[in-house]
Amino acid sequence: MPRMLLIVGTILLVSSLNADAAEPKRNVLFLIADDLNCDLHCYGHAKVRSPHIDALAARGMRFERAYCQFPLCSPSRSSFLTGRRPNVTKVHTNPTAGAKPSDYRPTPHFRDFLPDTVTLPQAFRKNGYYVARVGKLFHYGVPGQIGTSGLDDLPSWEHVVNPIGRDKKEEGKIFTFTPGSFGATLSWLSAEGTDAEQTDGIGASEAISLLEQVKDKPFFLAVGFYRPHTPYVAPRQYFDLYPPEQIDLPALSADDKSRTPAAAYLSSKKEQDTMTDAQRREAMQAYWASISFMDAQVGRVVAALERLDLAKNTVIVMTSDHGYHMAEHGLWQKMSLFENSAHVPLVIVAPDAKGAGKSSKSLAELVDLYPTLLDLCGLAPPHELDGASLRPVLDDPAKEVKSTAFTQVKRGQYLGYTVRTDRWRYTLWNDGKEGEQLFDMDHDPSESTNLATHPDHAEVAKDLRARLQKYAGGVW
Repeated sequence: MPRMLLIVGTILLVSSLNADAAEPKRNVLFLIADDLNCDLHCYGHAKVRSPHIDALAARGMRFERAYCQFPLCSPSRSSFLTGRRPNVTKVHTNPTAGAKPSDYRPTPHFRDFLPDTVTLPQAFRKNGYYVARVGKLFHYGVPGQIGTSGLDDLPSWEHVVNPIGRDKKEEGKIFTFTPGSFGATLSWLSAEGTDAEQTDGIGASEAISLLEQVKDKPFFLAVGFYRPHTPYVAPRQYFDLYPPEQIDLPALSADDKSRTPAAAYLSSKKEQDTMTDAQRREAMQAYWASISFMDAQVGRVVAALERLDLAKNTVIVMTSDHGYHMAEHGLWQKMSLFENSAHVPLVIVAPDAKGAGKSSKSLAELVDLYPTLLDLCGLAPPHELDGASLRPVLDDPAKEVKSTAFTQVKRGQYLGYTVRTDRWRYTLWNDGKEGEQLFDMDHDPSESTNLATHPDHAEVAKDLRARLQKYAGGVW
């Protein structure tokens, strides 16, 4: 009997030692900006200062060709946070906002159509992680709903923080082309005071506090910054980085000037067509200032992760919900299917990834984030996902997990779809009834020459049209 007790005791001791030696669960720090395009130094922008995002790119993987599935907040966020494409979530518009926040009607919501879906943060929550949100992850009306939970998804989070700062309280000081409107129209403010008084500064402080509280347990912490979403509000020091007289305006092609095909330019707004060149430069200054301000808050959160010795076991994602126009093609903001609107920054820092510090031209989509994070953390998908894990690319930037990236928008009663391949961008409006566009991105990255009807490229257009029609599934 004593010998048996000794054997049992030895087994229990070995089991205990093995459990102690087991690798701890990887944490996730998910950082997302609102309406951020690739106007970043690490993406080759000559003027914009983004040292903290640049630093993340230097230690992780920068995806040069990452694309959103819908260049509008709620459809995009509903897609990548559920891991399903927009025609599955059936979210093609932002919720309707009334004259004041109390009039806000929170529909459509992806749970109207996918009631039992498990969201990305929810998947981590079901696997024993502490899961929290600071700021905007699912859709918010900005700035109207700052300080509220907006169109949130309650099952996704264990804890939520809705920061509200001086920028929200000083809306009366904001310059806007449409009196009383700040979220959909171009508007900006060079603000008095410090970073810490702004909503994103408060959000960064709250995120740091949460990291300090949960540093000893596995966590999925999502931090959603509101900038550079309009109104472009940042402390004055960031505006001073970008003198308007040093800002060049983009050149317009013949198609841009004639707005052909019309469907491609319907995201334009009247107020943007009447802007003076001086106002255009001021808007660009304000947008870039908001980027640099947001970047500084990213730096604060990442520095806290380092200080707490958490970085070595934490996957960090830095991205945006979609791209954004700054006068390219004569357009502003989002909702086009040009590269500026579909292209997003994407940096992933994964512990022990062999491709750390490199960039990749491999095509990536935001819908890939869900399976990628599960893969990196050793978790099984809870249900069907539409993306692909980017983990192979993180180990070898020359690898590819897909040959196409798809983006779509809605124009009234019809949809437009675009597909990006290694060389081409092809766009189809209402199955061709409202026009088509083909651009050679290798030789014409500014998309100035539409080759859709050029006889030399007929086979390319035919192939890409078939791919888009298959993707759309007959839904126009």
